[in-house]
Amino acid sequence: MNYGIVGLGLMGASLASRLMELGHNEVYGFDINPLTIQIAKDRNYITEGSTNPEELLDRCQIIILALYPTQIQPWIEKYQSSIQVGSILMDISGVKSNIVKPCQEILKYGLELISIHPMCGRESRGIEQADPTIFDDANFIVVPTEKNTHSSILLAEQLGSYLGCTRVATLTPLEHDRMIGFLSQLTHVIAVSLMNTHDNSHLVEYTGDSFRDLTRIASINEDLWSELFILNKDILLDETNQFIDAITHFRDVLQAEDIEEMKRLFIQSTERRQLFNK
Repeated sequence: MNYGIVGLGLMGASLASRLMELGHNEVYGFDINPLTIQIAKDRNYITEGSTNPEELLDRCQIIILALYPTQIQPWIEKYQSSIQVGSILMDISGVKSNIVKPCQEILKYGLELISIHPMCGRESRGIEQADPTIFDDANFIVVPTEKNTHSSILLAEQLGSYLGCTRVATLTPLEHDRMIGFLSQLTHVIAVSLMNTHDNSHLVEYTGDSFRDLTRIASINEDLWSELFILNKDILLDETNQFIDAITHFRDVLQAEDIEEMKRLFIQSTERRQLFNK
């Protein structure tokens, strides 16, 4: 089937490039920036591209929406009339509960939206940072609702494996957003907060691996992540409050010089972290 990739930023261009690597001769790219389209063609990321989706959408059977979350529903409303009946749309948004169902409700007859989330983003942005190898050995989440057919769910799962992801899982939208709230969004909050604790530029020459590892994701796309945080606000607030409780407890333990409790916390964190090494 022919693919259409809407939004040729880091993720969209990486998807398109991987599909071309896999031998697809018909991968169409759509972006509002004509220079981005030209770069994608020059680098052989896409077969053909356009800033006007209406020109090429009818050639695509699978359309992957690599857009910022708040852009997805307006795009569908504007361009779905140009999509052929029977086509499958897939969004790769980093949040699901407030995106997927509203989009499914406005789809015209004969179209289906199945949500996916390749867990392989980068701190950088833009087509210049595209890299098809980001899918290698990554996690791939399929997020169906009651409106999805078995065949589209299977198609999404197969796409994950096809792209090179080694772990393909299925979650509900709420399960996905709770997972992403802790594993991704809270970790970004912590990294950003650490970098904003005070001016630390004078420490650059002394930086070690622990600081670099912990703050790597503090280099952040402010436009995208602001949307993601607001759309998952309630869950992220809950996770942030739990983190505040944990760090407050640690501060109190330190203040009291309670070595036994400090050791217990260290042992517990070590045991829990080891589970993620599998």
